[in-house]
Amino acid sequence: MSLLDRSTLPNVITVGRVLLAPVVAILVFVPSFGARLLAFVLFLVAAVSDLWDGYLARKHGWISDFGKLMDPLADKLLLVATFVPFYILSHRSGPVGPLPIWGVLPLWVLIVVFGRELLITIMRVVAAKRGAVVPAGKSGKWKALSQNIASGAILLWYALQTEAHRARWAGSFWDFWQAFHGVVLALVLLVAVVLTVYSLVVYLWSWRAMVREAA
Repeated sequence: MSLLDRSTLPNVITVGRVLLAPVVAILVFVPSFGARLLAFVLFLVAAVSDLWDGYLARKHGWISDFGKLMDPLADKLLLVATFVPFYILSHRSGPVGPLPIWGVLPLWVLIVVFGRELLITIMRVVAAKRGAVVPAGKSGKWKALSQNIASGAILLWYALQTEAHRARWAGSFWDFWQAFHGVVLALVLLVAVVLTVYSLVVYLWSWRAMVREAA
């Protein structure tokens, strides 16, 4: 493989994440253990590949305009492919619908998650027109990590609950795991929402300062 071919590897990985997003969304709605477990596995692949393509691009200098455009788009598509199905499924009645502790996923959570992405996208465009570039900070990276962990935990929850309901799982181990998984899921989702708001505040502060300097 030539150097030119290797340099396109981060972009190939990014395109793969874009293609995986709708597949994950479709599989979540299939009420079977196999389909939802596959959605969980594919989501993990997509989430890990996000770290991998970024690492390759930075290490080898394989950063391209295509990657700068498509990488955040892939992240947003994966976010939509998980949180929208979670919202819909959690509002369905039955043992597999509501999320532990949270119950139905509130609409305001989607507004916070997607509103943050939309607002920052608009702010980046405004900053760019004024000659300023506001780089992604550590708070944004922690936000993305927490959202991925929350999405993975929820995907696994729906997969296991689907099979537990079908196979009528019972026993002390399953009761323990169900309680443990439920608490962890609820906490990581809360952390993800809090970090989403926090990262927005941090970005707003940085954006304000940099736009002022560029004016």
